[in-house]
Amino acid sequence: MLIRITDPADDRLGDYTHLTDVALRSKHEPAKGLYIAESSNVIRRALEAGHRPRSFLMAEKWLESMAPVIAAAPGCEGAPDGGEQVPVFVAEEPVLRAITGFHLHRGALAAMHRPPLAGVRELLEGARAGAGARRVAILEDIVDHTNVGAMFRSAAGLGVDAVLVTPRCADPLYRRSVRVSMGTVFQVPWTRLTTWPGAIDRLHDAGFTVAALALSDDAVSLDDFAASPAVADAGAKVALVLGTEGDGLARATVEAADVVVRIPMAGGVDSLNVAAASAVAFWATRRR
Repeated sequence: MLIRITDPADDRLGDYTHLTDVALRSKHEPAKGLYIAESSNVIRRALEAGHRPRSFLMAEKWLESMAPVIAAAPGCEGAPDGGEQVPVFVAEEPVLRAITGFHLHRGALAAMHRPPLAGVRELLEGARAGAGARRVAILEDIVDHTNVGAMFRSAAGLGVDAVLVTPRCADPLYRRSVRVSMGTVFQVPWTRLTTWPGAIDRLHDAGFTVAALALSDDAVSLDDFAASPAVADAGAKVALVLGTEGDGLARATVEAADVVVRIPMAGGVDSLNVAAASAVAFWATRRR
């Protein structure tokens, strides 16, 4: 259902207004059960993952290239399910800028319904094509959406089976996180833990070795850990825990972990940015 917009204050555009206001969006999106997908590629990935659109917003010039994507989306004309038509809002560039607060140069936006999050047990048992997760990443209190998105992209590219985020971790479906991940937040199974670090007991019960990536006198090198039975043995299950920017992992988390792992460094540098560290750890522990 094509709707041309000329007034940035149109009441129908409430999902898209003031997208640069972090405080507003971080509260608004989860409360309404929505997230914003930005760019044609990200929208395609979201739809391929089975997520349902609430509406689309784009400039006129993107209509032709987005037409097949829109037509196949659930609730849109041409989709197998038919159903109520999803509005496609179209506006000129100055109007779009007034609506969103930035220049929309990546093609389009879509307000998407958030899928329900799986429980931890369901996620761990259903990941990896139903065979059960063997390698899991845990993001402890990562507050920067760019880092969250980058970590999901590394998890997807390096074969991590699932991601668990702690209660205070930034929202993986926040617009910047989704964009930085290139939409891979839709392909890596993930859920939010309700308690932490208490959930480590649940990981132990599921057979996981919990490895805390931290600076510690008793830490083993990532090379040695990757070669150990906890990672290298057939059927081994490992959970890699990465901590918040700056302070790193909480003391309670490090104490509850089975092993503390450190990435060997040179040049007087003690550690990497958490997103870079995650990529190194995921690569080193990948399944051979």
